[in-house]
Formats: sequence, structure tokens, C-alpha cells
Amino acid sequence: MDMDRIKQVGIGAAYRAGKILQQRFGNLEMVSKKGAIDLVTDADIASEKAVVETIRSAFPGHAILAEESGPIEGDPDHCWIVDPLDGTTNFAHNLGVFAVSIAFVLRQEIAVGIVFNPISGELFTATKGQGALLNNRPIQVSATAKVAESLLVTGFPYNLHDGIAGLMQKFQNCLCACQGVRRLGSAALDLCFVACGRFDGFWEENLRPWDTAAGVLIAREAGGEVSDFQTLPFHPDKKQILASNGYIHSELIALLNP
Repeated sequence: MDMDRIKQVGIGAAYRAGKILQQRFGNLEMVSKKGAIDLVTDADIASEKAVVETIRSAFPGHAILAEESGPIEGDPDHCWIVDPLDGTTNFAHNLGVFAVSIAFVLRQEIAVGIVFNPISGELFTATKGQGALLNNRPIQVSATAKVAESLLVTGFPYNLHDGIAGLMQKFQNCLCACQGVRRLGSAALDLCFVACGRFDGFWEENLRPWDTAAGVLIAREAGGEVSDFQTLPFHPDKKQILASNGYIHSELIALLNP
């Protein structure tokens, strides 16, 4: 499989979608709800259409899993996982912290990851075994050795009311142990910011494959460690994710399992 071509097609799809998001940022025509606080906009739909069309044009036989369309039939050994707008709530409120996230999975392993924020112009990419890049420059995780010296980031699930006590206990444990905790509203960017050393660790629950697939590979290829809250290897179908620079991973696991 030509991973360079896969990556270039994915980047082309991300840029095409990013242009649509730029044009509609601050000019939304439609905002609706998939859940009480789970939004979808006309920009999500138009962005996803552009990504799917770009991938289908280059690889008509590949399967695609997209947030708004769901599974699109094709060869399951060659599957793209697409979030056309990760950070929809931010987008709907004119906050420029969002991204297009595209991953390519080859025989159940994430092989290429692409995350693009069209507002900042930052393009994060990774190919399995080849390291991670930010705008074509190599990136790596931080060297912070202790949680007490760390800046962390987290997110809260759409169904947070179902388990708010447990979520807040984990949040309190981490907040009291570190230098600070941020909440940006885009898991894909959270993972990329761990990859480039802006954050030292990230945790969240109840995410979907399109939220994490691309960012997980980027974080790993930058030298990061990614697992669930019990140290088991992370897969995009899992409901818990913990990503860190590796040095503070065991400390974070202890904080998330009081």
C-alpha cells in the first residue's frame, strides 16, 4: 500500500474541508441537535461531503466511517475514519478551536493520521513508523517528569449527567495534582497538543472512533503513550482514553483510579 499517496489524498481532503469551514465560520445557516448538548451544523455536513468525495474519487473501493453519514460500504481492510468538524460547539459559538480529523486504518491498525485546524493553519500528520509532523516539521512530546509540573487537558462527554460524580472526582484528583487543567472542546486537537508538547497529558471518556483515531497515531508517533485508564492498549472503539508524554502516565492512571 502506498502510504505516501494515502497521506496526500487525506491532506487534500482535509484542506478542501477546511476551506469550507473557513467560509462558513461565523456564517452558519443551520444548527441542530443530535442530543441535548450535541450539535450538528450545515458546516459539518458540507465538510464531510467534501472529505468523502475526495477519498471516494481516489479510492472508490475503500470503506469509510464518517461521523454524520455513518459507515460507507467498502473493503474493511482499507478504512477511513472521518470527523469533518471536531469541535462543533466551538465552531457554532465562533470559537476557532476545531479541526478536520482523518485517519486511515489498514487491516485494523491506524496507519495514517491527519488533523487540520483551518483557523490556525496548523496541520498535524503522522504515518505509522515515520514520526509525527506539524506543518512538515517533526514534533515530539514533552519531557515533563512529574504530574506536579504538568499542564493537562480533558473533555466531558455529552452524557455527563449520567456519571457526573465519577467525572468530577477524576477531574478534582488531576486538578489538585498538576499545574493546571484546560478544556478546549476538541479531542483531536487535545491529542495533537500532547504530541507537540503543549500539554503533558489528556484524558476523556465516551469518545467515538472519529474523535480519536487520527490524534492517537499522531501522539504515539511523537513518542507519547496512549492507553485506557487501566493501562490496556487503546483502540478507537474503547470508551476511555489516556494520552501522555509517557513519563507521567503511571501517575495519571493512579489519579484516574482513586
